[in-house]
Amino acid sequence: MIARTTDKSGRKTLKPESGTVRIGISGWTYKPWRGVFFPKGLAQKRELAYAADCFRSIEVNGTFYGTQRAASFERWREATPEDFVFSVKAPRFITHVRRLRDIEVPIANFFASGVLRLGRKLGPILWQFPPSFAYEPALWDSFLALIPHDLATAQALARKHDAHVPEDDALAAELPSRIRHAVEIRHDSYVVPEFISQLRSHHVALVCADTVEWPRLMDLTTDFAYCRLHGSEKLYASGYDSSALDDWSRRVVAWARGEEPEIEKTVGAQEAPTPRDVYVYFDNDVKVRAPFDALALSERVAKVLA
Repeated sequence: MIARTTDKSGRKTLKPESGTVRIGISGWTYKPWRGVFFPKGLAQKRELAYAADCFRSIEVNGTFYGTQRAASFERWREATPEDFVFSVKAPRFITHVRRLRDIEVPIANFFASGVLRLGRKLGPILWQFPPSFAYEPALWDSFLALIPHDLATAQALARKHDAHVPEDDALAAELPSRIRHAVEIRHDSYVVPEFISQLRSHHVALVCADTVEWPRLMDLTTDFAYCRLHGSEKLYASGYDSSALDDWSRRVVAWARGEEPEIEKTVGAQEAPTPRDVYVYFDNDVKVRAPFDALALSERVAKVLA
């Protein structure tokens, strides 16, 4: 069953009672998109608002490359509709430089930097790991035990920040009762049941990454599914044809309804299907395919869930 809602802007949204589906894009500040996806002459400061009128969620990429200002998070929150949600990519300093070693202060800095100011618009935190980073169970135990799942724990951790962030940037608007996390792995050593069990025990999602270069696993490890569509033929470049979009639509609907998708690759023991929220982000932006593929998938899913 589907509940139709209308936000303050008058925009109708579809919210499956079995799970909320959010389909969007990874980042939005791409020069080639201007005059193609974004209307010609649209001011750059209006690009986020325009994209947020098209999609229900966007991944923030800038946080991966460097510390953002608290004012930026507040500006993004104010520029988007009430029901909009950001996924925020965690810093590569943690995942690629420190590689999960000595990371308590860097994680504290991340949560103190202003990310909590997104308030109720803070969706999952995305932890993306490099292809060279192999699975080390003990290291993952420490990391998964450290990341916060609620506002109070996140603020307590943020107070351990160092001089890289100002003292007051951990202040938050009202948040949901928990903070979600998703991890994207890119090394074959993770294709083992032990890793799936670790994620499940800590209620962390395994990203289903669609690409020919990394493992594409569809194990569901918590109460939401998280997909990143990088291009199934050429990384960051190839688009999705009608048949591929139909396949992804069936998967998204099945996950949201608590049904079993057909013939998917999994590693761990499978739990009984249950309704889940679903986040899908297109990251095949090189040829300006991402926003149009995201719109096409959104239309397919909406037709089924309407």
